[in-house]
Amino acid sequence: MLMISPIPAFKDNYIWMLHIPSSKDVFVVDPGDATVVEARLTRDGLNLAGILITHHHHDHTGGVGELTRHRSIPVYGPDNPAITGITHRLKDGDAIHLNTVRFTIIATPGHTLDHIAYFTEFGDNPALFCGDTLFVGGCGRLFEGTAQQMYASLMRLAALPGNTHIYCAHEYTQANLRFALAVEPDNPVLQQRAQQVARARSDNQPTVPSTLSQELATNPFLRSDQPGVIQAACGQGGDADSSPAEVLGIIRAWKDNF
Repeated sequence: MLMISPIPAFKDNYIWMLHIPSSKDVFVVDPGDATVVEARLTRDGLNLAGILITHHHHDHTGGVGELTRHRSIPVYGPDNPAITGITHRLKDGDAIHLNTVRFTIIATPGHTLDHIAYFTEFGDNPALFCGDTLFVGGCGRLFEGTAQQMYASLMRLAALPGNTHIYCAHEYTQANLRFALAVEPDNPVLQQRAQQVARARSDNQPTVPSTLSQELATNPFLRSDQPGVIQAACGQGGDADSSPAEVLGIIRAWKDNF
């Protein structure tokens, strides 16, 4: 069994901690803040055995230097010289093993050009650590990549098993679903999901992880080939003949100013 738990950081980041219960060794994904990681390790009597990085933004990498200052541990991440501390540079299709858990690497350019995701089918609940590419109800801003690149990346993730748990790096869900309802106001699954999320956030509960099947039913950036999303894009300057990638680009620009 792979235990996955969030370490909240900053305003809305999640640093994910991976733990095999039979071991005191843990791995963390995108530790932007070393202090909160060290506090969790101390509290639970755990040993940091490695770090996984999805992309170069500081809120995902800022804690690496401090966490490795007195530890000789592997730091996995994309092949980007802008990220200091990487010991194992990864590319699309690579595989790594953390204890008994095998992860495959999926290149997901769009938010940044170096972005990668980590996917494991360990046990009955596949898990995807997707950084800022796919959010619950949304996707990352196109800071470096194109809409075509983001669409291709999201379609690769959409092809994973429907029960894959989506571990993204931010608690953006409520705002994302408000936008999703502007795109598809008549989507009944989305309406129900938005109500569930509102209740969870009113109790200060996390809304991550989601599942891929939930995202395929409610996330407009995975639904850019659907008539309702295409129609919404037409109201933002698109047309009925826009490709799914073009539709994604239109609604992403809309979301940027929503």
